[in-house]
Amino acid sequence: MRYVIFAALLVASSTASAECIGSGSLKTCYDDQGNTYDVQRLGNATYVDGHNSRTGSSWSQESQRVGSSTFTNGRDADGNSWSSTSTRIGNSTITNGIDSDGNAFSQTCNEFGCY
Repeated sequence: MRYVIFAALLVASSTASAECIGSGSLKTCYDDQGNTYDVQRLGNATYVDGHNSRTGSSWSQESQRVGSSTFTNGRDADGNSWSSTSTRIGNSTITNGIDSDGNAFSQTCNEFGCY
C-alpha cells in the first residue's frame, strides 16, 4: 500500500540533505535522491509538485486548511489519486482518507503516538 499523506511536504521539510532556494511563499527544494519539490503557499493553501530526475517520475498534492481541518488531494507517481482529511481535536489529530490504491485508512495521533 502506498501511503502518500503529506509525504512530499515531509520530505521537503525534513530531509537532512535537502537544499532549498527561494523564501516565503515559493520554494524549490532538492535532495540527494534526485527529487525536486516546488512548494507554493497561498493563504491557507499549499501546492507541491515533485519530480525525480533519476526516474522521471512526478507527483503532486494540494492542501487547504479550513479551521482545525486540513483537506489534501494528490496524485502519485503512477498517476493514481489519493485524498485525506486531518482534523485537530484537543491534543489529537485524526486523519481519514483514501490511499492511491483506493483503500480507506484512518489514524489518530496524540502525544503518546499514533494508532
